[in-house]
Amino acid sequence: MTTRLNPDAIQAFLAAEGHLGPHAWALDDGKLKVSLKFPNFAQAFAFMTEVALHAEKKDHHPEWFNVYNRVDIALSTHDAGGLTERDLDLARSIARAFTRYASN
Repeated sequence: MTTRLNPDAIQAFLAAEGHLGPHAWALDDGKLKVSLKFPNFAQAFAFMTEVALHAEKKDHHPEWFNVYNRVDIALSTHDAGGLTERDLDLARSIARAFTRYASN
């Protein structure tokens, strides 16, 4: 089983790496959540495809919702009952992908 992060580790992540341009990760109902906007649907879908491939490789999948150029994401590790390092790793991958697609 994966170990849940303590609140200090989560707050340290949010302070150091929680901003994605004008968007920011937030802790809500025990999950890391963010709403991202892209120039258009194609960029949003390309972003989701890249994240999906990474998530599948890591066997750790986001909860997400897409409408046109917006992608809402929620991360948590269900079997741990909260946030783990796996969520922070996926959040970092999401941030890298976002920088590639948000400005194209």
